[in-house]
Parts: sequence; structure tokens; C-alpha cells
Amino acid sequence: MKLFVNDLTVMDFSYLCPVRGMVGESWIVDVVLDGGLNDESMVQDFGIVKKQLKRIIDDYVDHKLVIPAEHRSTNIHPRADDGRVQVDFVFAEQKSIALNCPPEAYAFVYDSEINKQSVTVYLKDVITTHLPENVHDIEISLREEVINTPFYHYTHGLKKHEGNCQRIAHGHRSKIIIKEEGVDSLQWQSYWAQRWSDIYIGSDFDLVEVSDLSFAIEPNAEVYCFKYEASQGEFEMAIDKSVCEIIAYDSTVECLAQYVLEQTQMKTSKQLEVRAFEGVGKGAIVTSGHNCD
Repeated sequence: MKLFVNDLTVMDFSYLCPVRGMVGESWIVDVVLDGGLNDESMVQDFGIVKKQLKRIIDDYVDHKLVIPAEHRSTNIHPRADDGRVQVDFVFAEQKSIALNCPPEAYAFVYDSEINKQSVTVYLKDVITTHLPENVHDIEISLREEVINTPFYHYTHGLKKHEGNCQRIAHGHRSKIIIKEEGVDSLQWQSYWAQRWSDIYIGSDFDLVEVSDLSFAIEPNAEVYCFKYEASQGEFEMAIDKSVCEIIAYDSTVECLAQYVLEQTQMKTSKQLEVRAFEGVGKGAIVTSGHNCD
């Protein structure tokens, strides 16, 4: 007997790619449980399945930076002095990303590439140890939201957030809807999809000098350096400037919508509405004449 649950959860995370760098992603999770009936004549109660499996997935992937631990460009250095983990990574044209974060900020997948297959294997290994005795197997399907309009992949961190959004490198795959005088503008949507393709969005008040980091980087590296303290610990990152956009706000979806509005309004005098998404099915709306305050 098989029990299926579609749209179990959405994993919002980022991963390291040797071609694209740091990629924000949102994958929808579907599961199928294969097993015998229990004393309640069920494979498992839907409420229990959804709650327990979602919790496991949230704990192991959601709002984390997923690391291809076996890729030749990945270097992982656990630090005995403060319990954090340093990760160094090189991607296209010798651009660099380096982080020093609490271990909870990462998911280490022992593969050379992060893709749906490698993450499925990782999740299945984790979830299998938590299955009840009458469940013999689990199938996990990861899929993207079907988006027929422009979208982007972005990564950020929210130091003021008390939950897992405080982690300095987690992200989303998000569509953007911009209306100009009440009409969808493919021009502006495409502009932002290109501008924020595989981008790290950093807040200017989190920028620090290279000398403020607890780890060394190449002396001639063209990087932005970020450092902040949050409730889960201290987070540090140095990332190539070419894949960053620095804003004067926190990078909440509300303030990102406001930033897109302001930047676009500088190029047109027409009335605008920006609907910015944070992953799947949620986001913020702002219109000309309103602000992020």
C-alpha cells in the first residue's frame, strides 16, 4: 500500500555550484510512503506524516547553504576554537566564496554536485532512520514551481530574524511581477530577472573590511565582506563582488519590493506596482508613493 502527500513543503535554500556560484533555490517536496497498514488501518496518519517529515526536511535542508562536499573546489575546515565551520569554494573564472558560520548554517551533501538527485539521496538517507516500522520505503520527488514569467535566484541573510532566516546564505527562486500603469511589464520583469540572476543581496550595514574577518583570503581578491552576530552565532562571508548587489535596507521581501520599486521608478515616471515573491506563493506588494518604513 502506498500513501502520497503532494506539496508537503517548500525547501528554500542556497547551494554552491562551480559554474553559477551561490544559487538561491526553492524546491517543492512530494513524498510517497510504501508500507503495510498499522493498527488504525493506515500506512500513517496524514497529519503525522506532514508534521514529522516537514520538520525533518526543515532541520536538514531548509534555510541552509547546501555544500557539495566532494567537489574538488570545496574545502571544509571545522574550527576547534569557536565550533564554527569554514567553507572555501571557487567557481567560474576563479571567483571565490568563503564562509565561517555555525554548523547549523550548512547541509553537507557528499557528492560532487548539488542537484535534485543528490539532494534526494541525502534526504532519503536522513528520513529513512525516522520512519515507523510499518513503512518500508519512501519516494521523494523534488520539483520547481512552474513559472511562465521572468524569475531570479537570490541569496541573502537576515541578522535580525530570530528563526533560520538569520543564516547568512540561504535563498529562493522567485518570480517578479511589475505593473506599469496597471499593466504587466515584461520589460521590467525581464530586467530584474537578468539583474538578479544568481545574486547575493547584501545590506550595506553588514559590510566589513577584509581585516575584520576571522579568516584569511587572497590579498587581491575582489570581494565584499559581511559579518554579523545573530542569536544562532556569528556569521562571516567573503564573496566575489561581481555576484552581489548591495542595498541600504534589510533584505526582507518587503524591503526588496521597495528597492525594486525605487530603482525602477528612477527609469520611468509611470505608476508602478511591484509584487516581489520570496520563493513559492508568498511575498510583498508595494506601489508608487509607498515605502518600506
